[in-house]
Amino acid sequence: MLLEYAAIAAFIFVTILVGFIAIILGMLFGPKKSTDVKAMPYESGMNPIGPGTRRMPVRFYLIAVLFILFDIETVFLLPWAIVFRKLGVFGLVEMAVFIAILLVGYIYAWKKGALEWD
Repeated sequence: MLLEYAAIAAFIFVTILVGFIAIILGMLFGPKKSTDVKAMPYESGMNPIGPGTRRMPVRFYLIAVLFILFDIETVFLLPWAIVFRKLGVFGLVEMAVFIAILLVGYIYAWKKGALEWD
């Protein structure tokens, strides 16, 4: 019975071994001398201006959450579409209710201006 898990154990062992080998090779052959130029912050080909962290507007997070919400709707639609014929009218009505609830939320967010990007 434990023999079935031997392949998984071997895979985990090999991945950990490869990780350690990569770290050791990087330490042996990688550059070791730190300079001021290497320690300087660098992003997108330009030196950064201002603080490294900025406050993000709440609207950004609201749109991200709405995107995840409607993305999850799509995740539920795919399995439903696969077994649609087996579910019959009951499955159709249940999915219509599910989409109607999400549509109400979408319209509410739209009317509140949550989807506007200023």
